[in-house]
Amino acid sequence: MPELVLDVKNLRKEYGDKVAVENVSLHVARGEVVGLLGPNGAGKSTAIQIFLGLVTPTSGSVNVFGLDIEKHRVKILQRCNFSSAYIWLPDNLKVRENLVVFAALYQVKNPKAKIDSLLEMFEIAHLSNSLTGKLSSGESTRLNLCKALLNDPELLLLDEPTASLDPDIADKVRKLITKIQAEKNMTVLYTSHNMKDVQEICNRVVFMQKGKVHAEGTPQEILEQFNHTNLEDVFISIARGGDLVEKPE
Repeated sequence: MPELVLDVKNLRKEYGDKVAVENVSLHVARGEVVGLLGPNGAGKSTAIQIFLGLVTPTSGSVNVFGLDIEKHRVKILQRCNFSSAYIWLPDNLKVRENLVVFAALYQVKNPKAKIDSLLEMFEIAHLSNSLTGKLSSGESTRLNLCKALLNDPELLLLDEPTASLDPDIADKVRKLITKIQAEKNMTVLYTSHNMKDVQEICNRVVFMQKGKVHAEGTPQEILEQFNHTNLEDVFISIARGGDLVEKPE
């Protein structure tokens, strides 16, 4: 059996009368890149917040590196990182200052070399002395990715990492993520509405809708199962109907 980095069983989260996540079970093995997909309101964000220990589930269990996230959150998060196109770093600090602060929090060895390398890699070295609050959305997204890779995380959670990037930069970022993941055997949980990203990067996908898991498998398995030629059609089927419906032959 492969080592499970993330093991989620029977996860449920209620907010009053609303059920945001219902009986979700999934696993991610070491070195896997798994896409967590679904339309807005499907429960993805709530699930990720639970995986990070930011939200307490109503019931169910989440184990990361074999440890219970509720009991060992700090120890777990030292080995993880997270990036979102919708979360901005402190805007009153310069780009390099932000990375220096996070490098210290993660106890990164030789932080200057690591920061210089990441800034060059994501083509924002020329912005190192710019105020973070003055960056464009695309520049801010790339800064967030630099932050997320500072500690060479064993588990990396990426939320829409190419959402605000132009096609050229998005292509470079996809290739960088793929390269780094392969070199480090990094485990990645990847959420995106860009099905090109998903088909290019992910080994396996989990589709959610209305708080539940509706389909799971490799991209090719999903396409074959539902007789579609691309994941975007599958995504639309879920978003419009709530259930996957096989296309007639």
